[in-house]
Amino acid sequence: MTKIKRNAALLAASTAVLTLTAPLAASASASANSTDASTAAPATTAALDWSKCEGQGPDSRQECATLDVPMDYAHPEGKKIEIAVSRIPSEKPAARRGALLLIAGGPGGSSINDPSGKGQKLPQSVRDAYDLIGFDPRGLGRSTPVDCGFEHADLAPSRLRPWTAPDGSVTENMVTAKRLSDACARNGGELIRHISTADNARDIDRIRAALGEERVSAWAVSYGTYVGAVYSRLFPHRTDRIVLDSNDDPDPTRVGRGWLAAHERGVEDTFPEFAAWASAPGNEYRLADTAAEIRPLFLRLAARLDREPIPWPGAHPAELNGNVLRQTMLNAMADTDDFPGLARLILGARTGDLPPAPPAPPEKILQNSVAVGSATLCNDVAWPTSPAFYQKGVIESRAKYPLTAGMPRNAMLCAAWPFKPKEAPVRIDDRGPSNILLVQNERDPNTPLSGALKLREALGRRATMVTVDATGHDAYLANGNACGDRTVSRFLATGKRPGHDTHCP
Repeated sequence: MTKIKRNAALLAASTAVLTLTAPLAASASASANSTDASTAAPATTAALDWSKCEGQGPDSRQECATLDVPMDYAHPEGKKIEIAVSRIPSEKPAARRGALLLIAGGPGGSSINDPSGKGQKLPQSVRDAYDLIGFDPRGLGRSTPVDCGFEHADLAPSRLRPWTAPDGSVTENMVTAKRLSDACARNGGELIRHISTADNARDIDRIRAALGEERVSAWAVSYGTYVGAVYSRLFPHRTDRIVLDSNDDPDPTRVGRGWLAAHERGVEDTFPEFAAWASAPGNEYRLADTAAEIRPLFLRLAARLDREPIPWPGAHPAELNGNVLRQTMLNAMADTDDFPGLARLILGARTGDLPPAPPAPPEKILQNSVAVGSATLCNDVAWPTSPAFYQKGVIESRAKYPLTAGMPRNAMLCAAWPFKPKEAPVRIDDRGPSNILLVQNERDPNTPLSGALKLREALGRRATMVTVDATGHDAYLANGNACGDRTVSRFLATGKRPGHDTHCP
């Protein structure tokens, strides 16, 4: 996925917060935590009708198709929606093992063009062994789409994350949550109520069946690791080789609210790397003489911009305020290649000569991505609705983690979501085959190591984990290291995992 699309998906992932949980029907509760026997795709699932993909972006070898799935799995014979699927077939049919599903982050992210993109970074042995499979999750892109019709101002990056007022008040965030959730209730249609991680996992099993595969392998990234873990729990005996890369905490009491909260720890883990880089001699964007000076410099600048924003033509909003700076910092921590952009912005804010504003994704794409991300987070689990709950969390977070200024514990639109969850979140456990490999960077602002260790603990005997001494989000073939990449590639190509959890220095 391009960096613009990745950022849009990450922004969408932070756009939600939920209401009180609903009493669950017995059938829904059982479905959420049952084995694959009760939730498997029916034997009559139609095969996919492959044809040339639309647009100029995909590799010429990439083929596309659509698959009908139930909108509501509690009523599988009812209304259907489409899921868009793509593939690049195995490059050596004689060596083909099966299908490797590429599961994107988000929620609100797509892997529809990943067979042509990140999939081509895979070593030849892996591309020989698998058909590479991408898809647009339900509600997104070329699948049956959903749109909440958010106001343009609410799509600003610093608005999508729940940054507080300069004084730490959450009052305006609660107003925003109500406005955004009302928009989804008004414009999202029936589908907005049927977008969740468990439904994404059920869709994946329909894709597996349509591919004609008894079992499917997967490379899942970021939020996709939770999708992959849920699929592996609901359909354990439909899984082959599963790689979970940059891992979310599966805590079933918080789900997405926990992922948002994790940013405070993730930024603290990662910011020292930026400070060391930004104080290194010879760096043309050097901000200070020592790493120890960078943190207070950043905090002072953010506080000044809270009081005195600087006009920033072309940006959304058209000013550089403290929260825009903080959001830029959060984005930059995900990839060390983005450190220079953050440093240029800090230097420009200090001199009054700001660099050009970064391009925004097309509004139609962002509207769709944010709607899907919001619905997923809000439908997965009930979030608190009390302003006092969020205010207390923000006060504690601002005191302990000032770089993120309380945002990770603040209220998103799910605090006012009008729909109740259809079912309990899936509880990840160790039941099923031992065929999962986790790969995790030590310093990751979005999915920190502390959360990955919780997923590793939950999976128990099903998994082993390789921890990589690297900085950034997305480890395998992106921001990790050669040792971690070799370990994952060997597992995908041969099935050989480390015999125990290991560390890649």
